[in-house]
Amino acid sequence: MLAVKVKSKVPAVIVFGDSSVDSGNNNVISTLLKSNFQPYGRDFYGGQPTGRFCNGRIPPDFISEAFGLKLAIPAYLDPAYNISDFATGVCFASAGTGYDNATSNVLNVIPLWKEMEYYKEYQRQLRAYVGEKKGNRILREALYLMSLGTNDFLENYYTFPTRRSQFSVRQYRDFLLELGESFVRELHGVGVRKLSITGLPPMGCLPLERATNILGQNDCVPEYNNVASEFNRKLEGLVVKLNKQLPGMRMVSASAYDIF
Repeated sequence: MLAVKVKSKVPAVIVFGDSSVDSGNNNVISTLLKSNFQPYGRDFYGGQPTGRFCNGRIPPDFISEAFGLKLAIPAYLDPAYNISDFATGVCFASAGTGYDNATSNVLNVIPLWKEMEYYKEYQRQLRAYVGEKKGNRILREALYLMSLGTNDFLENYYTFPTRRSQFSVRQYRDFLLELGESFVRELHGVGVRKLSITGLPPMGCLPLERATNILGQNDCVPEYNNVASEFNRKLEGLVVKLNKQLPGMRMVSASAYDIF
């Protein structure tokens, strides 16, 4: 597919989420969940691993390029970058995290609330760097991306008994959506107006799930895919509700399930 550059009032792309969008924050925290070794990065610029859980670039990088911005969005915690680099795009995502704080505890990664704290810190740095007026314009007109949720089910709910003893899978789904709604409302409260939130992929077809589905002859796990589909349907309803309730918010849901 050809990348098409567009002219738009998007001065920056700002990212929250998990490994689907982490551009290297896990490199600098104490966790086993890293991708700073080969073959990761073999198709990235210079053929070097960056902490992206990918052979090359990840979705936010392509989105940034399509809007005529930088070709790759830097990780906020990467010491090689500073506020001058972050002014047109920055990533706060952490591989292994989720909506649920308990999910980030599994592999000791950055919880979503901490990603928010980093963002607020970034706001202050940006305003100090470009001035209050320009900083506010960048923050207001930026495109914000959120992509997470898979780890909550696969690395937490279906792996450890704690949440399963507290919630049915439907109750846990609704619990996660409530957490997501609270996060979006907080983003809106600090000035975010353009937000794309990505739903769950067909997580029963992820390589690890197929490889461990021995009784199912290494096919996809239907239960996990059904959970993902239902989560996405509820997420789309949440997006409609929040667009109506939050003044000035323009929010869309991106269907990773259909793309996969």
